[in-house]
Amino acid sequence: MPGEGELEPTPAVRGKRADATRNQAKLLAAAADVFAQAGVDAPIRRIATAAGVGLGTIYRHFPTRADLVIAVFQHQVEECAEAGPRLLGESASPLAALRAWLDLFADFLVTKHGLATTLGPGDSGFQSLHAYFLDRLQPVARELIEASITAGEIGPIEPYALMRGIGNLYLGAGDDPRYEPRLLVDLLLEGLRRRGDDKPVSPACARERNSDARPA
Repeated sequence: MPGEGELEPTPAVRGKRADATRNQAKLLAAAADVFAQAGVDAPIRRIATAAGVGLGTIYRHFPTRADLVIAVFQHQVEECAEAGPRLLGESASPLAALRAWLDLFADFLVTKHGLATTLGPGDSGFQSLHAYFLDRLQPVARELIEASITAGEIGPIEPYALMRGIGNLYLGAGDDPRYEPRLLVDLLLEGLRRRGDDKPVSPACARERNSDARPA
């Protein structure tokens, strides 16, 4: 409800705002694809072409490359966070949902790594975004892991440990075409499946068992 003296936006204004939101989401999705293919130093013109907009549109929304990379980072974090509950409801099993979510998480890591080179790990903006990343995605990972544990599909593992492990597997690839991180992720999940073959473990017990694995 508008406050006293404020006018309710007209349908036309609301429609323009909705169009602007959709256009910005389209731009960010295009930028994420280009960054994944060519890195965060890819020409801005290439992003504009992929998004079907002019260079001026990009610079109007994001005056610097760092602004654009940060916006892409935040957009992908939110998409990844929102995907967890949806996958849990749509997938054949909690483990299938976890595997699909880890694929999305892995796709996101390229941008996150690029952000570190764009801002610098010591930059206060990077530090706050890293905290935001953990605050948003660790609870999603925990929900998927605990559902898989309760279903007896995997053994216990801490969300931070799994996310950190996936990150190390993907960022260790470099330019080596023989390195296949998704294969290693499959092996990691297979190891968790074998740990889960003994008997289902309640999430509470899983957390207690892994308390020593929590980061300081």
